[in-house]
Amino acid sequence: MAAPSSSEAERQRDKDRTRADILDVATKEFADKGYTGARVDEIAERTSTTKRMIYYYFGGKEQLYIAVLERAYSAIRALEAELDVEHLEPEDAIRKLAELTFDHHEANPDFIRLVSIENIHRAEHIARSEILAGLANPALDGLSRVLDRGREAGRFRADVDALDIHQVISSFCVFRLANRHTFAAIFKRDMLDPHRREHHRRMLGDLLINYLTA
Repeated sequence: MAAPSSSEAERQRDKDRTRADILDVATKEFADKGYTGARVDEIAERTSTTKRMIYYYFGGKEQLYIAVLERAYSAIRALEAELDVEHLEPEDAIRKLAELTFDHHEANPDFIRLVSIENIHRAEHIARSEILAGLANPALDGLSRVLDRGREAGRFRADVDALDIHQVISSFCVFRLANRHTFAAIFKRDMLDPHRREHHRRMLGDLLINYLTA
């Protein structure tokens, strides 16, 4: 099979760059204004393309929104897949997995806003994605292996599964971002205060290990 010509390769790179540019801008638009408030016209104005080209690449507003969600979830799933914890003690592996989510969510507040927005819509768009349903499986499989190792060593309790632990990690990390402003208004404490960051990061690991080893 002949290799693509340099002109064909450049056209593909242009398409990839355009698509990535659209997704970058659309992510901000949907995260800031929600699915209902976002406008494809505004996304087109802020990119190097047109509304017609956005429809050409994605098909429509809903398909663009789903593509934004797919890319956002794929990013954290890719980080989880790259994290090698098989050589670590079970307790250390749990901490590393929790810290990865903690760091990712803090660095990607748009992801938290998108998740909150999609929950307002009762996950109707995620349910239409052919990609998202299977994305979490490898991460959960890896977490299951860590829990199995901890149980086999007689150090972890037997009445929890990977989804239980994932839920606890997500609850802590999402709450810290999603409820930052209301928490600060009521309790006068910024949960993203950099002076408390390592304390919260360590606290999450301690909560998990204390529970698993109780």
